[in-house]
Amino acid sequence: MMTQQLTLFSDDNSSVGLDVLPGTLGQSALDLRPLGQQGLCSYDPGFSNTAGCKSAISYIDTEQSILLHRGYPVDQLAMQCDFLELSYILLYGDAPTEEEYQAFSHTITRHTLVHEQMARMCSGFRRDSHPMALMCALVGALAAFYHEMVDVSNPEHRRLAEVRLISKMPTLAAMSYKYTVEQPANYPRNSLSYAGNFLHMLFGIQAEPYVVNPVLEQAMNQILILHADHGQCASTTTVRTAGSSGANPFACIAAGLASLWGPQHGGANEACMSMLEEIREIDEIPAFIQRAMAQPSVFRRLGFGNSRYTHSDPRAAILRETCHKVLKEQGMEDSLLQVAMALEDIAMNDSYFIKNKLFPSADFYTAVILKAMGLPSTMFTVVTAVGRTLGWVAHWNEMHETVDEPLQIYRPRQLYTGQARRDFVSRRQR
Repeated sequence: MMTQQLTLFSDDNSSVGLDVLPGTLGQSALDLRPLGQQGLCSYDPGFSNTAGCKSAISYIDTEQSILLHRGYPVDQLAMQCDFLELSYILLYGDAPTEEEYQAFSHTITRHTLVHEQMARMCSGFRRDSHPMALMCALVGALAAFYHEMVDVSNPEHRRLAEVRLISKMPTLAAMSYKYTVEQPANYPRNSLSYAGNFLHMLFGIQAEPYVVNPVLEQAMNQILILHADHGQCASTTTVRTAGSSGANPFACIAAGLASLWGPQHGGANEACMSMLEEIREIDEIPAFIQRAMAQPSVFRRLGFGNSRYTHSDPRAAILRETCHKVLKEQGMEDSLLQVAMALEDIAMNDSYFIKNKLFPSADFYTAVILKAMGLPSTMFTVVTAVGRTLGWVAHWNEMHETVDEPLQIYRPRQLYTGQARRDFVSRRQR
């Protein structure tokens, strides 16, 4: 197939040809590398219209509200898969056979334990520390325990790192939570599903047996699946940036955790719960809405609408149904849950919300579900991180095994706007 080319002409009649690179779906991309030969670079603040890599993992259609993982629609995956089946798909590209699934599940399950010294590390933190602070430290510290297996050019080392991160992340997340609520950490139970084991480690108490509620187990499974990957978001790009230097995988994922923590990214579900806590009572909703209407962008940071989708987030509809199942199972005694459902009703029917496409987002429903389960808002981003670790690991591995484009360190250019060259004069001479 003949390559399309776009030619740019300058005032001095010089020109440069830029190849148009097609993707399987969606936008094509201009190969801007030849601009460097002309002493030029592109200017795209926030890289909002820049493709920094090629990827075959996830595809987002912002106009049609479509999210595909390896070509599979996310709603089909959320309704039919468990998290480990999705893990196999994102890591290896296709749905597993029963034999492949069982072997993969067995491998993940046998790596869920972490070293006892990891638990002792927690004692160095204040009890009121944010669990994400512990997560950033603990995940980065994994490199100290597996330093003999971090040759990123070795496919077997990468595969083992993938397994360790996916299997141990729920253990570390639950450990972080248990420490902040002054309870001993629970050991994993290999007889449970990935989501079920996560619930056991979060909510189980060692003095008594814990029985996994199937409604909550399915809800947690869907939350993890629906947060597993979302294209080149800030945290995934952070992981790729760290990985481009050849850094070990645990350091890369720790960097992703730090990026996810921000309120405009994974911390949005925590911000959503802060909004509910600010409103407190259903009677206070109208006044809050009037204040927020002055800036529609405020709602987008608080769980309404999504900056990636023109219309609606395809994940939200699935979580809305799951949310109502969980609330039916757990009850609605908590006043914040009552406020959340009243807000949902307004957002789905009020003309202002409809006009501005401020429908409840995946972050909104995730926050409500986790609140109904009994988790504090500080744990919401941690749960998101457990699911997103899968996407991070998949992207980290993809960038190391891409054949047609060898690993290249990320080094964005800048448009310098500072002082021109000038001579320095010592303060003694001024």
